[in-house]
Amino acid sequence: MANIRDIAKITGYSVSTISRVINHHPYVDDTKRAKVLAVMAELNYVPNRSAQNLSYGRTKNIGVILPFVNHDYYDQMLSGIMQAAFDHGYQISLLPTNYDQELEKRYLAEFSKRAFDGLIVTTKANSIKVFLDYLQYGPIIFCEEIPNADVSCVYINLKKSIKEAFSYMKEKGVKNPGMTLGRSKNISHNSEFSIQKAKEVYPEFDEANIFWDCIVAEDGIQGAAFFKKREVDGILTFGDSIAATILQQHKSDKPLVIGRENLLISEVMGFSTIDHHLAECGKKAFEAFYYNKHEKICIPHHFIKR
Repeated sequence: MANIRDIAKITGYSVSTISRVINHHPYVDDTKRAKVLAVMAELNYVPNRSAQNLSYGRTKNIGVILPFVNHDYYDQMLSGIMQAAFDHGYQISLLPTNYDQELEKRYLAEFSKRAFDGLIVTTKANSIKVFLDYLQYGPIIFCEEIPNADVSCVYINLKKSIKEAFSYMKEKGVKNPGMTLGRSKNISHNSEFSIQKAKEVYPEFDEANIFWDCIVAEDGIQGAAFFKKREVDGILTFGDSIAATILQQHKSDKPLVIGRENLLISEVMGFSTIDHHLAECGKKAFEAFYYNKHEKICIPHHFIKR
């Protein structure tokens, strides 16, 4: 297989001249450039872009930390990240944690060894303090609100959207509200926000009406039984697929159910949902990395009442 030294030997030019041609350096004589390109074509020489990127201290690869990939919330956010990354010639590496703190730390260790040019953290298992030590290795963009640290984040206005959802329940006469949330261990800030906003609208909100560890659609089957037993008449769910499954378990006396992500199923089944514009959130997160923006951006949401 030909290499850059072979091309230099055949053309009679220096290795540095060959390198400048390969890297599209503007200050190369047209005659020399044409001869080098002709020899490259004759030898079927293809530049090693990975080696080139490493020589410039770049990998053209960005790591995306997320808990799992089998959820519409992260799927929509990923679609925005991927599109923006591909538009700028970047690859992405998915770094699923399943909320494992040690695994997340291992990904950060990889980052410190320049495995990625930067990180996008959709949600974190460790505290923000753990991440701060790694900012010296490159940009880290968070896709959740980080109010008390000097970091870049692009986030959805969860506080406002959750309050709107419970206010809508109250407007519709819901007396005993409940909701589904994700991890019950190492409760996230998002879950804390959700409980806080529920109590702002319903001061007597009963936390026993929370169905925890409800992640995928199938979890909605047990969720439906849980809420029936608790006589809950209004439910804010962790996603449209979960909302649809809960409604499917009710033959009559269906509770008021609100989903998230604005999937087609919410329109087909006619239940309300919150569109957090997650693809836009992912896109803006990548752009914050790419353009090295140091700011906090809140993505507006849309509460769709049906």
